[in-house]
Amino acid sequence: MTEAYIYDAVRSPRGKGRKDGALHEVTAVRLSAQILNAIKNRNNLDGHAVEDVIWGNVTQVMEQGGCLARTAVLASELDQSIPGLAINRFCASGMEAVNLAANQIKGGAGEAYIAGGIEMMGRVPMGSDGAAIAVDPSVAMSTYFVPQGISADLIATEYGFTREQADALAVESQIRAKAAWDDNRFAKSIIPIVDQNGLPILDHDEYMRPGTTTEALGALKASFKDMGEVMPGFDKVAIMKYPHLERLNHIHHAGNSSGIVDGSAALLIGNKEFGEKHGLKPRARIRANAKIGTEPTIMLTGPVPVTEKILHDNGMKISDIDLFEVNEAFAAVVLRFMQAFDVDPAIVNVNGGAIAMGHPLGATGAMIVGTVLDELERQDKEVGMATLCIASGMGVATIIERV
Repeated sequence: MTEAYIYDAVRSPRGKGRKDGALHEVTAVRLSAQILNAIKNRNNLDGHAVEDVIWGNVTQVMEQGGCLARTAVLASELDQSIPGLAINRFCASGMEAVNLAANQIKGGAGEAYIAGGIEMMGRVPMGSDGAAIAVDPSVAMSTYFVPQGISADLIATEYGFTREQADALAVESQIRAKAAWDDNRFAKSIIPIVDQNGLPILDHDEYMRPGTTTEALGALKASFKDMGEVMPGFDKVAIMKYPHLERLNHIHHAGNSSGIVDGSAALLIGNKEFGEKHGLKPRARIRANAKIGTEPTIMLTGPVPVTEKILHDNGMKISDIDLFEVNEAFAAVVLRFMQAFDVDPAIVNVNGGAIAMGHPLGATGAMIVGTVLDELERQDKEVGMATLCIASGMGVATIIERV
């Protein structure tokens, strides 16, 4: 089978996903176009050099609707002969774009792709597209639907994680993210974003709060307690599905959950012949990828079974992985992953994660593949894995290996 290689990985800085965020003036199309142009120009590509652009974005309405991938191609310096595919696997959309591109290449459908994603959460609010699983009573009732925050607290309750553990992980994420920026560890991948006049507007992850302490987090109110216990009483729904639990322990709040941000990321993925034709050296090969469905009420446990699946299917062990990126959607997600595999926290999210820097839904999956690649190179390690939990109960994972 043809191998799929990563030739480049770039991302925007993450801007606060609100009206006073630095990227708020930039549309999803324009930010996507800047990231696509960065891939093209950094690698001296002809505008028609890739087969397709596969682009993840979750909230596909308003300015993020209408096959955003194709519109971004037309707004960029890429040739109009390149089509564009917009995909949505919720939080894993950017990673699924990468995996689809890799699998297309492995199957012989083209030499190269640009794959990644975008989410402008300050301009197109999360949930504004609606979702049948949440708003259609016939589906919501049969699946025991609860919001993600309730699911995160359900994980904490089911697996015994405390508020103190969640807050400690959150503080560590902030410390690691600051250290990474201070040490310029993201310099290889960050694309400073400019306005329509070419003037710089953001060159760093804006959401970070490096002075965060456990004492400060301890003063925050649990974000999902009221919706769980009072109106509309989602705790009762969760306990109907998990009747062995007497009550939910609400441990999550704004400080130990992922931040709402704007951002985009892309990878250049191609076969060996593509690299030789364009004088490019591959940085890693995409060794494996996998996806799985999980129980939809607890919802966010996907990284565990998809990791089990990807390792089993490829004859690997957890000890074969040198570095992990596990998206910090909520602290309990990462705590559960480390608990399940007895993984050393020192090799998980080495440079911080979405709690510190934010989670631009459609882009995060591509971002963390690029992050683990950069860190493998920095530490001179060989094999890395990135994985995410996903709304409605799914998991996706990608294993890469330096070449």
